[in-house]
Amino acid sequence: MNGPHLAADSIQGRKIIVTGAAGGIGSGVLAGLARRGARLGAIYNRTPPSQDLLALAAWRKCELDNKDQVEMCFASLANELGGLDALINVAGLWRGGPADTADDGQIDFLIAANLKTAIFTNQAAFSHMKGKGGRIVNFGSVEGIEGNIESPVYASAKAAVHGWTRSAALSWGSSGVTVNAVAPVMHTPVYTRIRESMSSEELREHDHEMARRIVIGGKLGDPEKDCTPLLAFLASESSRFVTGQLLSIDGGLHMMGA
Repeated sequence: MNGPHLAADSIQGRKIIVTGAAGGIGSGVLAGLARRGARLGAIYNRTPPSQDLLALAAWRKCELDNKDQVEMCFASLANELGGLDALINVAGLWRGGPADTADDGQIDFLIAANLKTAIFTNQAAFSHMKGKGGRIVNFGSVEGIEGNIESPVYASAKAAVHGWTRSAALSWGSSGVTVNAVAPVMHTPVYTRIRESMSSEELREHDHEMARRIVIGGKLGDPEKDCTPLLAFLASESSRFVTGQLLSIDGGLHMMGA
C-alpha cells in the first residue's frame, strides 16, 4: 500500500502485475507505469520482452488460458513483489472471420485468448487481494458493444469480458476489490502494418475519417501517454469508489453513455 507521504492517486511503490506486457499496448502501459514508480510484475506468452523492457519488471512466461499455470505465475510474482495491489490485464488476441463461417476452432481460440484469460487472471489476482483490497482492470473493446463484421466472435468474446468484469465487481466489492474495464483505441505495431498495407488513396481516406471521428488529436492514441494515466488512476487507492465500469480511451471516437 502507499505510504502516508504519498497522494492517494500515486502508484509509486504499488505492486502491479501487467499481462500482455511484451508488445503492443501492453509494452507502452508497462513503461508508463514504471515511470510512475510502480513495482511491476509482467507476463508474456509467445513473444519475449525486448531488452529495454526487461529492466522494468519481474518477468514470467505463462499460458494465461491455463488456470494452473496462471495461479503458479501469480503466486511467484506476488512473492517476488512482496504482495499484489493491482492487476492490469491487457492480454488478448484478435482473429478475423465472418459470422457465417465461424467454427469451433475460431470460437475456442478467441474465447480462450480473451475470456478465459480474464477470468483466470482475475481469480488469481483476487486470491492475493482478499482481506486487504485491490484493483483489477481488464481490457475490453468497443467491438464488444457495437459488434464487428470482420470478427463477430472476437466481439462476442470481448462482450463476455465486459459481463465478467461487472459480475466480478459485484462479487468482490465487499472485499475491497474493484474490477473495471477499459476500451482503448491506440496506435500499435499491428495498426502500423495495416497502414503500410493500404494504398495511398486508401490511406488518405482512412486518415481523413480518423481526423473527422477522433475529436481529440484526429488520430489513434499513444499507449504510454494516453492509456496509462487512466490505468494508473484505476490502479491507485483513489479509485476505491469506481467499480464495474467500462471506460473508453479513444479521443472521443466512441462516446459511451453520453
